[in-house]
Amino acid sequence: MSHPDYRLNLRPLGTPRGVSSVVGPHGFGASPGDKKSKNKSTRGKKRSIFETYMSKEAVSEGLKRGALIQGVLRINPKKFHEAFIPSPDGDRDIFIDGVVARNRALNGDLVVVKLLPEEQWKVIKPESNDKETEPAYESDLPEELCGHHLPQQALKGFNDSPDVIVEAQFGDSDSEDGHGDTQNVLVDGVEKLSVRSQDKGKEDANAPVTKDESTSMSQDTKALSEKSLQKSAKVVYILEKKHSRAATGILKLLADKNSELFRKYALFSPSDHRVPRIYVPLKDCPQDFVTRPKDYANTLFICRIVDWKEDSNFALGKDCIFTIDPSTARDLDDALSCRPLADGTFEVGVHIADVSYFVPEGSHLDKVAADRATSVYLVQKVVPMLPRLLCEELCSLNPMTDKLTFSVIWTLTPEGKILKEWFGRTIIRSCTKLSYEHAQSMIESPSEKIPEEELPPISPEHSSEEVHQAVLNLHRIAKQLRQQRFVDGALRLDQLKLAFILDSETGLPQGCHIYEYRDSNKLVEEFMLLANMAVAHKVYRAFPEQALLRRHPPPQMKMLNDLVEFCDQMGLSMDASSAGALNKSLTKIFGDDKYSLARKEVLTNMYSRPMQMALYFCSGVLQDQAQFRHYALNVPLYTHFTSPIRRFADVMVHRLLAAALGYREQLEVEPHALQKQADHCNDRRMASKRVQELSASLFFAVLVKESGPLESEAMVMGVLNQAFDVLVLRYGVQKRIYCNALALRSYHFQKVGKKPELTLIWEPKDPEQEPARQVITIFSLVEVVLQAEAAVLKYSAILKQPGPEGSLALEEDEEEDEEEGESHGALKD
Repeated sequence: MSHPDYRLNLRPLGTPRGVSSVVGPHGFGASPGDKKSKNKSTRGKKRSIFETYMSKEAVSEGLKRGALIQGVLRINPKKFHEAFIPSPDGDRDIFIDGVVARNRALNGDLVVVKLLPEEQWKVIKPESNDKETEPAYESDLPEELCGHHLPQQALKGFNDSPDVIVEAQFGDSDSEDGHGDTQNVLVDGVEKLSVRSQDKGKEDANAPVTKDESTSMSQDTKALSEKSLQKSAKVVYILEKKHSRAATGILKLLADKNSELFRKYALFSPSDHRVPRIYVPLKDCPQDFVTRPKDYANTLFICRIVDWKEDSNFALGKDCIFTIDPSTARDLDDALSCRPLADGTFEVGVHIADVSYFVPEGSHLDKVAADRATSVYLVQKVVPMLPRLLCEELCSLNPMTDKLTFSVIWTLTPEGKILKEWFGRTIIRSCTKLSYEHAQSMIESPSEKIPEEELPPISPEHSSEEVHQAVLNLHRIAKQLRQQRFVDGALRLDQLKLAFILDSETGLPQGCHIYEYRDSNKLVEEFMLLANMAVAHKVYRAFPEQALLRRHPPPQMKMLNDLVEFCDQMGLSMDASSAGALNKSLTKIFGDDKYSLARKEVLTNMYSRPMQMALYFCSGVLQDQAQFRHYALNVPLYTHFTSPIRRFADVMVHRLLAAALGYREQLEVEPHALQKQADHCNDRRMASKRVQELSASLFFAVLVKESGPLESEAMVMGVLNQAFDVLVLRYGVQKRIYCNALALRSYHFQKVGKKPELTLIWEPKDPEQEPARQVITIFSLVEVVLQAEAAVLKYSAILKQPGPEGSLALEEDEEEDEEEGESHGALKD
């Protein structure tokens, strides 16, 4: 996975509304209208813009005494300087005026406020609505200078534009790095101020009042009845940061091309105007943004505030992302991000390559991709669904370059509970490409620094320690998610898979091993499952008749019940009443010897046989919503969203999600047409899986030919009337052995209840010896030798006779006996 990082610098452009422009001894944290502070010098001190938050103890005591009030902050989306919290007495809302009084709190935060003196309360105009009224006084500079209003040129396309736009320009004396003289930045640095009304016929309600007017209004306030005043307050503490501190918006170059700021920053304007505008360092913008800004005019970016100190007029932001894939992977579909939040929760993101952006619907490329429907992964190569330029370059989330993605971002507790969820198009920059082995080494060495030479290149903006910690945080959350999934009744049936080591020159196999599914694999899987489930619900809510989903029907019950009865006779108590019950039974270790895991693998294989294939389908075609369920995952809705580079179904889901989020028009497709494409995806997926299995079998045959004979123990996993199947323990391959290919004097098949037994009577080499008798039943251990056959790329199994003499060659049968009902279903998604 890769790490992109956006450091987003919020810079207020002037003094906030409702606050004196003179810096007092307590900085801008002084209460609005505090005249006593204006003559006191703060020269030589680092001035605070915001008040320092009260301590938890002081807040707790203040709430108990009634001196402080808590409530959820609401910011007026059309008059951004206005904010409110509910009054505890149920009366008119409490008013909070301006960004400084809000003290870095954002919309939705649970805040604690302190009431201002009554003479500073808001005067209610008789004709005004309580929640839309103007304050009794305003500061010399409107709030746009704190970044809350869009500039004039950014208003196109926004229907809720502010009535008054205020523009300010800075001279070269401005502090450009956020650490200069705050007073100069906020006051002296404003050289020009122009107020432009968008509707000249309207009264300029936001225009600043004069000093005389303010004095007069203050005197008049005392004469007004209590009902004409609205309690006003300032934020002194944030109990809970409910707001994600993230916003989508557009990036633009600054207007003044001759300023120092222009050479260092771009301007981020949030779509939600309740979030402050942000100065973004150009080094964190797309590489060609300065030279080709119009290319990004219609691109939505995501920015996130991660720190905002009281003595800084900058809010710092950061979007930390990385990829974890097989070491040989070149089509990187997915990336992960994880950031700890101040309240102990985590912001976790799944970022998926936005393939639909590069594959226009109805284009020739779209038709070819739809026909292929899937990439095919062979041992030695990949047959891609899309051209390699897209698979490996344009779409692939390669590190240290900007990439288009669809993101699902959650706020999660350490236990994996979802508190918030966000969907949207994003641009990320990965900082490194981790392999599963890299991530695994980080998980296994939580307190040890991984040597730089053992890691892939990491972008200079990030350290290996930062990446390491992110992996550890994701691992801890993934373990909780996984545990909860199985508590909730999920089932996993893993079959052994061979991984090959190929010669770099000839491409022939040099060795093989059973692929180990480790914690790093599980980490990625958990978040991909979480994203797929989240998107399934999102698109189904938006398009209940057109959602492309994925269902897994229940198993074939007769086969399943027969297996349970058989296991019972074998002394193995199995509960297959539900997916979760079956999973609990299969996760038991049967026995305490070295073959207990082998017995578990045999059982897993046996219970995979009644399972049916998981299928794509259109929600508008199936009338019974109970049929939507995914049996193995035990969830009501599921889809595929996380692998659009290699699965066309995911591309279709991306288009549905884009329509659900308003990025594109709704899909003009009938449910039956969508179902037809879903059926094609199902067919191609099954064909692809079969080809992949045959590819592995072929390469293993070549390995046996080049390196054989290969010896191994094997465990019997199925007994028929004339044959039996074995699992070759060293290599994880399955072989069927037929009695008529053995040097047997006779054989006899019988069933003891549901338990099958095959008795082999071996023909002795020495006529004077008694024939050896061997009973074959499930879980029996046998010795096999694998050796190549002449002229064909097939290999044989040698079953060693009981006793010291000889062994016999057994030919592999490539086709399964369908009459025995041994068709294998899908084991996992």
